[in-house]
Amino acid sequence: MPVKKKRKSSGPAAATATDDTGLKRCKLSSCCRSQASGKVVSGEEHFSSKKCLAWFYEYAGPDEVVGPEGMEKFCEDIGVEPENIIMLVLAWKLEAESMGFFTKEEWLKGMTSLQCDCTEKLQSKFDFLRSQLNDISSFKNIYRYAFDFARDKDQRSLDIDTAKSMLALLLGRTWPLFSVFYQYLEQSKYRVMNKDQWYNVLEFSRTVHADLSNYDEDGAWPVLLDEFVEWQKVRQAS
Repeated sequence: MPVKKKRKSSGPAAATATDDTGLKRCKLSSCCRSQASGKVVSGEEHFSSKKCLAWFYEYAGPDEVVGPEGMEKFCEDIGVEPENIIMLVLAWKLEAESMGFFTKEEWLKGMTSLQCDCTEKLQSKFDFLRSQLNDISSFKNIYRYAFDFARDKDQRSLDIDTAKSMLALLLGRTWPLFSVFYQYLEQSKYRVMNKDQWYNVLEFSRTVHADLSNYDEDGAWPVLLDEFVEWQKVRQAS
């Protein structure tokens, strides 16, 4: 059936309608071109699982795991030292099980969560990763994660040297008593730190004053921290 044609309007209203129609066509055309090229209107690329997997294989060995050599190249490409805390936060986001290794499953799951499929996108997330350290809840999760991440999987505890290094990374910048606690660990009899001790060090750093004035000797602190307090009091008195 023929469509009945409407009379054309004239005047300002008609001009506005014509302009609006032209604008809509322009936007539609732009949108179609963006979709055809695989880009959103803002010019940013969509996340690509295929591209993310190809990125993984730039660093993975024949066993489909990013190992120490691949990790070194990865750190070099993103411009971050392996010892930088940003790498610990990234490992936490990827839920990596072992220090110095990323499996394909960890990589794809974590990078998909971050929406990163290339070096540049990951670098753009650095500020976000750092911000996780300033969130009390996230930092606690990262701190707890670090214990299992850093320990040898056939051991239930952290060797004391690894514990000191990880504590320096996590608490060295924020805990006023850290340097003193580090000195205590260096001269102490302890050769490992268990999970209960590890968790309590964080709680201690958050709740006990730098002068130890509010330390509760009858509290449920592990012996390691009781001994630290006594050691520090002797030092202060001498």
